[in-house]
Amino acid sequence: MVKKLKQMADKQAAASGKLFDSALAGQVKESAHQIWLAGMGAFARAQAEGTKVFETLVQEGTSLQKKTQSAAEGKISEVTSKMTNMAGDVQAKAGQHWDKLEGIFEERTSKAMHKLGVPSAKDVAAMVARIDALSAQVAKLTKASPAKAATAKTPSAKAARPKPAAKRPARKTTAG
Repeated sequence: MVKKLKQMADKQAAASGKLFDSALAGQVKESAHQIWLAGMGAFARAQAEGTKVFETLVQEGTSLQKKTQSAAEGKISEVTSKMTNMAGDVQAKAGQHWDKLEGIFEERTSKAMHKLGVPSAKDVAAMVARIDALSAQVAKLTKASPAKAATAKTPSAKAARPKPAAKRPARKTTAG
């Protein structure tokens, strides 16, 4: 742009040849030269300060990145904690429901077995206790009367003995 102004001033000075035009051309030339120097100074300052501004922006960016990472890590740990608590609650509720289901199943199974006449574990334990008590009584009686045991082997004693009851088939029992 300065060159164009210079060329215009030169053309005008050559064409008119007047002293006034030459002074005007000199002023324009001087003004253009000052504008050029100001532009060069602005460019030099922008170049020097541009590096400083760039470094400042990098530092601010690094600081901002650290802050956002810290905030993100805080949120992640908060969400992780909430999810862990929720998982624990769900697991506890599932355990409670499973226990209820197990209780209902055991109750219904017990009722069905009772309807079928299957003895329960309590019934079997009571029968075992009673058998043990009867066995103890039988053992006492056999030790108390060894002479009676010898006479029991005679044919007349066998005839007097009652016949044993018919054997029932063994049943399978389940503990529960």
